[in-house]
Amino acid sequence: QVQLVESGGGLVQAGGSLRLSCAASGRTRSIYAMGWFRQAPGKEREFVAAILLSDGSTSYADSVKGRCAISRDNAKNTVYLHLNSLKPEDTAVYYCAADDGYTRMVPTTAYKYDYWGQGTQVTVSS
Repeated sequence: QVQLVESGGGLVQAGGSLRLSCAASGRTRSIYAMGWFRQAPGKEREFVAAILLSDGSTSYADSVKGRCAISRDNAKNTVYLHLNSLKPEDTAVYYCAADDGYTRMVPTTAYKYDYWGQGTQVTVSS
């Protein structure tokens, strides 16, 4: 089993920045990829960004490309999501996810992920 704990959410003004963290524990050696998804009120959960832990390959949703960076610290079993130039439409609960299935491609769909964190709220005020 893998446990994921997100942190770093909060209230920020439009144009501001945040760094979200996701710390993994448990069977972390089984994790091949980690990703971030978000869910706004009344909307479906959507992909934000993901990273392969082996080589650092990344993928981003078009909605955040250029404003977002995902990185990992394998020694700390932690993945970070840097969000810049935040917009009110970025307001959502952000979830961290881990994929423990072997993959050479960055997974971007929720069903490919096996473990999920509880989420951290990001609110962007206009």
